Amino acid sequence: MINKLIDKIKKTGAPIVVGLDPTMKFVPEHIQKKAFAEYGETTKGAAEAVWQYNKTIVDHIYDLIPAVKPQIAMYEQFGIEGMIAFQKTVEYCKQKDLVVIADVKRGDIGSTSEAYAVGHLGQVKVGNTMCRGFDEDFVTVNPYLGSDGVKPFIKVCQEEKKGIFVLVKTSNPSSGEMQDRIIRDDKADRPLYEIVGEQVAAWGAECMGDSYSYVGAVVGATYPEQGKILREIMPKAFILVPGYGAQGGKGADLVHFFNEDGLGAIINSSRGIIAAYQQEQYAKYGEENFADASRAAVLAMKEDIAQALSSRN
Repeated sequence: MINKLIDKIKKTGAPIVVGLDPTMKFVPEHIQKKAFAEYGETTKGAAEAVWQYNKTIVDHIYDLIPAVKPQIAMYEQFGIEGMIAFQKTVEYCKQKDLVVIADVKRGDIGSTSEAYAVGHLGQVKVGNTMCRGFDEDFVTVNPYLGSDGVKPFIKVCQEEKKGIFVLVKTSNPSSGEMQDRIIRDDKADRPLYEIVGEQVAAWGAECMGDSYSYVGAVVGATYPEQGKILREIMPKAFILVPGYGAQGGKGADLVHFFNEDGLGAIINSSRGIIAAYQQEQYAKYGEENFADASRAAVLAMKEDIAQALSSRN
């Protein structure tokens, strides 16, 4: 699947993943009213509104981008109905030939980790039949329980030719409380994120596509200097970069996340795209044309990143 992701990035010229992270404050009123008229102000009504919102946005941007990243918590908050909307979103995006990176941040040990890996990326045996659960293409994984929490995912990736993005240096302001802690090992005193990055590179060596590994890393756009260091530590890992736009990251911050081949990173924007119509620069589209605003935001992001990369050369 890493090969498909790279091919689609090359074809679209857009190393961009759109985060499908809906909250009700983003869903336009006319969509909510229609869903509530059918299902009431219930979790089913909310899930229907989210699904219709997602579908309309995807219809307007799928030709511009290689991938989407639905954040599962935004669906879980609506219970079973929300999870049905999540599944419908995953299936619809795959029908549009988009690579689906599920932001699930799973991390556990033993049979629990195996079950997460199978449920999201692999197949589970039901009687004499092998069935798929959510069937995403990539998932995000928390490594802080150690290798026995990650290796079950790597095993499924090898079997299914799918992938993971391991949390290394996340974009949130307090990430340094843990990830920047200085650790003494046999090399030197170094921040924890560097040690985790080295482990990602080691895991990835066991699970290679044509030019990049199935094991990638999550490194926030809000930490460009750390991104530069981690790019060198993990030369064969694709880096998923959250934090663009709404969290403060911009194209000029991103150049060091990419390798000299112009590949190696994919930049995420969530509310900056899906709720673009609520931003001043896209207000002209209005709430009714929210998906047109999303398309315009994707095009602007694509241009910003392209200009930043060309200036590096």
